[in-house]
Amino acid sequence: MRDAQSFDDFYRSTARRMMRYGYAVIGDHTEAQDLVQEAYARAWRQWGRLSSHPAPEAWLRLVVSRLATDRWRRLRSLRGALRLAGPPPTVSPPNEDSVLLVQALRQVPATHRRALALHYLFDMPVEEIAHEIDVPVGTVKSWLSRGRARLAALLPDLAVVELEATDVA
Repeated sequence: MRDAQSFDDFYRSTARRMMRYGYAVIGDHTEAQDLVQEAYARAWRQWGRLSSHPAPEAWLRLVVSRLATDRWRRLRSLRGALRLAGPPPTVSPPNEDSVLLVQALRQVPATHRRALALHYLFDMPVEEIAHEIDVPVGTVKSWLSRGRARLAALLPDLAVVELEATDVA
């Protein structure tokens, strides 16, 4: 059986040293935190046996070292796969209209923005949106109408493509 109090005492007495050790092994503070956290999680799962181990801190250091080795192996494999895949394709910067649209969408209420995105980006009919969001169909129609009106007010100079209004009339 695990004794939470003895594990807490063990953690308090070793955590700082273990973080320093993890940082020395891996060279990155955030990665060291992840490794040390995983090592303590494993120690907790085995605390019934580990608490009677002659050197539980040494066991923990060994786990941190092995986790670091596993990480390096994964990164090496990933680097090899990336090298084989070649560089990613270049992506052109967003055009001015896209930037203006994103800025305007940020000013539209979240419910309206969600309805607009589902309707225009996912081509979902109003009834399906209503079912997914669990609101009445009329509410979705209202959100779409108000969202379009707000965007039109925020983007008066933008060349707007005529939006389909057949299902929200």
